[in-house]
Amino acid sequence: MKKTFILCLLAVTCIATQARKQKDKIVVRTMSTGVMTVAPESSIDEQSGLKTIEWPSTENNSWHENIGIIDDVPVVEDMESIYNNNYVTQDFMPMAWSLTDEGENTVLHCYFMMKSDVVTNLWLGNAETTILDKETGIIYQAQSTVPECCYNKVFGVKGKAGTALDLQIIFPKIPESARKLVIYGVPNWYMRGIEVQPAGSISIEDEMPAYDSVPNIHLAHLVKESVDYDVNNQSSWAVYKDAHTIKPVKEKTMALWRTPDATYLAVSTEQNWLREYYGRGGNTILLDNQGRQYKCKGVMGYPNDDIFWLEGYPGDYFAIVLIFEPLPLNVKTFAYISPEGEPFNVWGADWSGEFISDLNVSQLRRNQKLFEYRPRVVVK
Repeated sequence: MKKTFILCLLAVTCIATQARKQKDKIVVRTMSTGVMTVAPESSIDEQSGLKTIEWPSTENNSWHENIGIIDDVPVVEDMESIYNNNYVTQDFMPMAWSLTDEGENTVLHCYFMMKSDVVTNLWLGNAETTILDKETGIIYQAQSTVPECCYNKVFGVKGKAGTALDLQIIFPKIPESARKLVIYGVPNWYMRGIEVQPAGSISIEDEMPAYDSVPNIHLAHLVKESVDYDVNNQSSWAVYKDAHTIKPVKEKTMALWRTPDATYLAVSTEQNWLREYYGRGGNTILLDNQGRQYKCKGVMGYPNDDIFWLEGYPGDYFAIVLIFEPLPLNVKTFAYISPEGEPFNVWGADWSGEFISDLNVSQLRRNQKLFEYRPRVVVK
């Protein structure tokens, strides 16, 4: 099945714990080891002859002033401190960031690797760019940017290909005691509510066994097999019932089981009708912070990629468990990427892709208890 450009939006964010280090009176609160995205294709500007990339629009580009190309942008001096060489690949573009305390301000550094001479249509931040302290509820609003002219504007940058620019967003000083922070309003770096993990939260996994057992999933009963499967022919789809129902949780809550042979990822799914269609697997991948992909090998008890009917009750919550290639033990965070599929003909059809970043292995393993089988109870 052909997949479209939605894959260019895939990204994976690995957020380090809030370890602190002192360097030239700059305290680093948090660093992202890399945000991976596929850069758009470049073209040659006819007037200047420069290699140019037009960056994909965000929700902010269409209604803000475009100030054109700027070329006075700070450059990252110590590339090794920002990027791991594994991230700099032909296919993926790294977009790292760091959050620092500098004097009377907290500064969000948004690093941008130049893959061409000119990049147009960028958006950095404005008054909607905020950092939330989850413990106190206090919101810290962006005051300005560096370069200053980028605040609340669409802009382009000119620089030497292969260098990294240091675009900055300036906030009021966030207290050192603030440990649980959430960053909003920086869509080019995929910050639409990225939570900064408190120190030590990831190390809990060190106390867990290296591997899990294969999840004990109640396999749905096949009511009718697929006959001459055609995505546009609903009657050709397989029909199942008696799914692995669970206690209601937030939809798309996930749990992970890691074994030497496979990674099992359960996704909570809400049933809205007595009979509803689903399709999972296919070209869905997991992507770690080194850019390595882990392919989907199948779906427990259901077709891999083919659409199917599931009979149940409105209000059912159940698990769909995807089976991926095994994650190495050193992988702590990853992204879930389901590329956009081909359109198909059915009422309410949804073929959109899905990207969920910064999934923490330790937390997902602790979520296993949320996916214990709970038979449905219906009072008539």
